[in-house]
Amino acid sequence: MLHVTETIAVQEWELSEQFTRSQGPGGQNVNKVETAVELRFEAATSPSLPDPVKRRLQRLAGRRWTQDGAVLILSQETRSQARNRELARERLADLIRQALVAPKRRIATRPTLGSQRRRLKAKSVRGEVKSLRGKVEDE
Repeated sequence: MLHVTETIAVQEWELSEQFTRSQGPGGQNVNKVETAVELRFEAATSPSLPDPVKRRLQRLAGRRWTQDGAVLILSQETRSQARNRELARERLADLIRQALVAPKRRIATRPTLGSQRRRLKAKSVRGEVKSLRGKVEDE
């Protein structure tokens, strides 16, 4: 079981792992040992997460969210399969913790009078500079 918070825990049956050969340095070991971990979490069908959290998780996951509603996390940083497994699980837990935080609603505010005046002054100065560009006429 993967404990995310005190109230949310992901069951083992919701997670599946696949091991592949890792990229990068590793000597002769890299060609024969499958140390990279691909962790798959079926988020869309998970009873552990409420619907708003699933929507935020989908937005946060980005390309890692598959069409069938799973989150894929690939870990191949270390040469140890066990350590890569731990790293992948930690990353998934961090991603879910980020999705748990509801974003604050933005309150629309009007620009201040000073900022409006500064903006208009900058526009008029810029327009003046542009108007001075051009052909010089002889008098």
